[in-house]
Amino acid sequence: MTVVGPFGLSVRDQALEADVQAGLAAVEEGLLEATKSGVPFITEAAQHLVQAGGKRFRPLLVALAAQFGDPYAPGVVPSAVVVELTHLATLYHDDVMDEAEVRRGVPSANARWGNSLAVLTGDFLFARASHILADLGPEAVRIQAEAFERLVTGQILETAGPRDGRDPIEHYLDVIAGKTGSLIAVAGRFGAMMSGADERVVEILTHYGERLGVAFQLADDVLDIASDSHESGKTPGTDLREGIPTLPVLHLRARAAATGSPEDLRLCELLDGDLADDELLAEVLRRLRVHPSLEQARRDTIRYAQEARALLAPLPDGPAKAALEQLCDAVVHRAG
Repeated sequence: MTVVGPFGLSVRDQALEADVQAGLAAVEEGLLEATKSGVPFITEAAQHLVQAGGKRFRPLLVALAAQFGDPYAPGVVPSAVVVELTHLATLYHDDVMDEAEVRRGVPSANARWGNSLAVLTGDFLFARASHILADLGPEAVRIQAEAFERLVTGQILETAGPRDGRDPIEHYLDVIAGKTGSLIAVAGRFGAMMSGADERVVEILTHYGERLGVAFQLADDVLDIASDSHESGKTPGTDLREGIPTLPVLHLRARAAATGSPEDLRLCELLDGDLADDELLAEVLRRLRVHPSLEQARRDTIRYAQEARALLAPLPDGPAKAALEQLCDAVVHRAG
């Protein structure tokens, strides 16, 4: 039994373990190759986040989905590289938009080289992903283009905020389905499609990936409040401090508006204050950790993970299906 991928996923089948480990190693080589440039500085900037590590959640899902066909098919590893490159490119852009200073335990590209170079490096990664994608055929290009459109639309909707009369929670769930779920759905789809799996299997793993992706993001929302830095890998309250409207906060605001509770209204006031103040942030975290809104966000996370798991029911039993089910369980475990 070897632990691979995010959340400490344990693969209990030796053949599957070997396939997954070999696939992820090949993806890592592909990422380094794809981020090389004839200009040394571009190579350094493009490989900045590759070498910082990361969960490699999306390549793992590609590798597991490919088990329902031929996991050694020639398009499997390149498609995993495409999905991860696209994800990495969005991180460069996200850090500029969020004015982030740290990513994966290292200085963000924008903090190190400035916003313009960070944006251009992200564009470079998109270009390299497109180059690989072109060799995978027009259907793969179309799928990736549609997912990228959803991803950007989600980012735009997040920036613009909900329109008048729209439920902020529904709006937020739509945002993360686009920003996070769409690319994870592509990971499931590419893995199954490139391996030659049955079309029904491809459809199942696409929908599974999107549901799991939403659950994954919601678990991060919970962790930002409930965990310590050792568990989450980042400082608690980072999203709160940056003013990101995560699900627990949205539940709190909805509850405060509905009930008029003085305690809830006071907590909303604190959230609207200067959370750069460490003492104020600590007070907000203390209150949120015992507030019903956090438990509601946990229940939402569990619901999406359970929906993802239920989608797997028609797939044939075996180690790959068990590993996909375990990913759902691991997301629930992260959310407490």
